[in-house]
Amino acid sequence: MTETAQVFIIDADDHLRHELTRSMQVAGYRVRDYRCGDAALNDIHRGLYGVVVAADSGLPLLDGLPLLSKVFAIDSAMPIILTTTHGKVATAVEAMRKGAYDFIEKPFASERLSNTVARALEKRRLVLDNRRLRQELQQELRPELAPQNTLEQRLVGRTGVMVKLRTDIAALAKIDIDVLVWGETGSGKEVVARALHEESSRQGKPFVALNCGAIPIEMMESELFGHESGAFTSAHKQRVGKLEYANGGTLFLDEIESMPIELQIKLLRVIETRTIERLGSNKSIPLNLRFITATKTDLEHASRHHAFRADLYYRLNVVTLTIPPLRERRDDIPLLVQHLAREASTRYQRDIPEITAPLIAEFTVHTWPGNVRELRNVVDRWVLGFGAELFPQSHALSPATVGDDLPTQMANIESSLILAALTANGGSIKKTYEQLKISRKALYEKMKKYQLKVDKVTY
Repeated sequence: MTETAQVFIIDADDHLRHELTRSMQVAGYRVRDYRCGDAALNDIHRGLYGVVVAADSGLPLLDGLPLLSKVFAIDSAMPIILTTTHGKVATAVEAMRKGAYDFIEKPFASERLSNTVARALEKRRLVLDNRRLRQELQQELRPELAPQNTLEQRLVGRTGVMVKLRTDIAALAKIDIDVLVWGETGSGKEVVARALHEESSRQGKPFVALNCGAIPIEMMESELFGHESGAFTSAHKQRVGKLEYANGGTLFLDEIESMPIELQIKLLRVIETRTIERLGSNKSIPLNLRFITATKTDLEHASRHHAFRADLYYRLNVVTLTIPPLRERRDDIPLLVQHLAREASTRYQRDIPEITAPLIAEFTVHTWPGNVRELRNVVDRWVLGFGAELFPQSHALSPATVGDDLPTQMANIESSLILAALTANGGSIKKTYEQLKISRKALYEKMKKYQLKVDKVTY
């Protein structure tokens, strides 16, 4: 948020109000001052990036708790700092119980007010950012508000491997060719398959997903091909299989390595002829569909050891898309955390907790054996407030995951910490080098060295 923060000073004491106004202006804030609370209410709104500093008593018409209630009726998250005279502390404490941010007893040093205002504004910034992000996500999730569900929204990341993956998907989507997707568990193979479908001319036609490892072997042939009534003992009525149901669209076969060998030859024939016969029928049904298959294993190795049919492997391996594991694109983790936190915030109707540099650093150095799926689960727990123990110790960063030598390990950790600080500080160069206790020049050099980028950079 680059907007200059505003401070509303409400106090009937003209001398004090003018002194507070000058001190806040010196601190770099835009200041608006008022003698009475009613006048200030006309200028307070839900989108205000600011804080209210008000006397708890002595204001014409409206002061103390009634003023607090009026402001909270406009925005219950508006930070209000009360200035109170000696003997009125009990009133101020009651106001804090009702939601006031803080109170300061008169007389007070201007530095104390400046520090309190700075903390209140940081909280306000997070509230406004959370609202904006929730609104953006709601627009993403509602097609009538945001019809363009882009590849960048489906496959989040700015590292070179992710940019290449999106480029390859965009190119392959326009070509009606079968695709094999390789990726570790939780890396997003179905997301890639859906992206290929949605970016293709088959968009709007069926997208049928089938996990070959989740279906009992004895049911898989019927699940794929369908059957006629009476084809076998329990076949009491005709059933359309996944292949036929996907006609005109895309069939996604996940964990293709789990398909029984005896079914692999039948699938190969379907891919070659684009026709099927239901079990118990001699009628050939033509198919117009695209096959996207996915695996987490090395199918070539499996075929050499007769665990997977070589002819099917070579038929599937016309074009292969490889999804990089999360540990190989750590620079995308801060962006993914923000994206997944927005989704969780909207899904559970919870505010996003403060994203700090130490938190991002912890996310960045984790090994993520479960990839993006594991990251999503951790972010969900964190947003829901159950993240005291986010990561099991067994998955802490080990030398094997970051390099074989100490300089490589140190470079990875330094890069992660700098990116985490930049992200937590909203791209502010000044806040980042001050937090890290290095010079501006040193920060620029390290950002260039590690090719670090964030959404917005402010100086």
